[in-house]
Parts: sequence; structure tokens; C-alpha cells
Amino acid sequence: MRRLWQQAYVRRLAWVIIAAALSALVLARGDFSQSRDLRLQELPREAQATLAAIQRDGPYPYARDGVRFGNYEKLLPLASSGYYSEYTVATPGVSHRGARRIVVGCERQRPVEQHGSLLRLAHCRDGGVFYYTADHYRSFKRIVE
Repeated sequence: MRRLWQQAYVRRLAWVIIAAALSALVLARGDFSQSRDLRLQELPREAQATLAAIQRDGPYPYARDGVRFGNYEKLLPLASSGYYSEYTVATPGVSHRGARRIVVGCERQRPVEQHGSLLRLAHCRDGGVFYYTADHYRSFKRIVE
């Protein structure tokens, strides 16, 4: 009887582990919810300065600003290669680029007139989508107005 109880316990434990692993997989695929939004006003002032530089297409203080972001962690929604670009957000007190970034998703089109918002890029078909990370790509929050 005790052996049957142990086998049932092991089966239940296996199902819990499988469910936890599947949940982690779903979250890693970029399941963005409203709770992961970050309002423009909540950004650090350095991130707002980076957004302003992105809006006017530079100049950028770091050589790697504007390079392709590969989304290898798959924490952002899946998109075609070249859709995402990354920009450094200055971190006070560090002598290197630090961990803070803004990642912009943009489907390119020919330039049109400015939209008048830090979260709308004229050269992006959809205006662009903006994400902020303070921990070097371990987590992202979508920037909203």
C-alpha cells in the first residue's frame, strides 16, 4: 500500500514540474500584458533623453546605438530579423555603457512628416514600439504614453 502511495506522489510531482516548465516557456516567448507597461513619465530622465535622440535620429553618444537587436532571449514579441534596434541609456556613476537600454521595434517605410510624440517615429510604418530594460535584457517593459 505504501509503495502505491509513493508512486502516486511521484506522478503528481512530475505533473507539477511539467506544468511549471510549460508556464516558464510561455512567459519566455514574450507574453506581454498591461502590467509590463511603463509610462513615459516613469522613465528615468536619461531614458527620456535617449528617446529624444532616437526621435531626431541622433546624434548618439555611444558607437553601438542603433545597432540591430537580435531578441535572442525571446522576451520580446517575435519579429523578422532587423526589426529591433537598441540604444544605450546612460547610467550615472558608471564609466561604461551600463545595463540600461531602449529597444525599438520598427517596420521601416520611407520618411514622412514628424508625429510630435517621443513614442512615434516618422520612418516606422506603425510609429514604432518601444521597450525599456534596466537589467541588460533580462526583463523588458513596454513604454507607453
